[in-house]
Amino acid sequence: MTTAILTKENIILNAKLSTKEEAIRRTGEVLVSQGYVDDAYIQKMLEREELASTYMGNFVAIPHGTEDSKNAVHTSGIAVVQVPDGVDFGEGRVVKLLVGIAGKNNEHLDILSNIAIVLSEEENIQTLVEAKSAEEILSLFESVND
Repeated sequence: MTTAILTKENIILNAKLSTKEEAIRRTGEVLVSQGYVDDAYIQKMLEREELASTYMGNFVAIPHGTEDSKNAVHTSGIAVVQVPDGVDFGEGRVVKLLVGIAGKNNEHLDILSNIAIVLSEEENIQTLVEAKSAEEILSLFESVND
């Protein structure tokens, strides 16, 4: 399922981001530009971050909208933003990989479970952070979700 909504156009390599807000906005902009969500979804992603950090550990954050952001989602999608130099998510948390998600209806749970499979292995995270092409990132998600 993940590969159907993760395409090369949804992947940003070598992003230079200074703040957590900038990182979340950039991730949301990918979802907007690919037609998955309305602009309003980005604000909901920022609101969600205020409620509880989307930092997951191992240099990964999974920003997404709040419960009431469902009407801003057109179709399910994933955005991957690689930040090799890292961005500070507060409290000593450094994020090098942002995986933004937008789920239509209850598909966000399926999306999260597929992402969790990929991100459960530290070597996969390392591969994603060091990837030099969108194809490398796509192939890793495809191989795990086959």
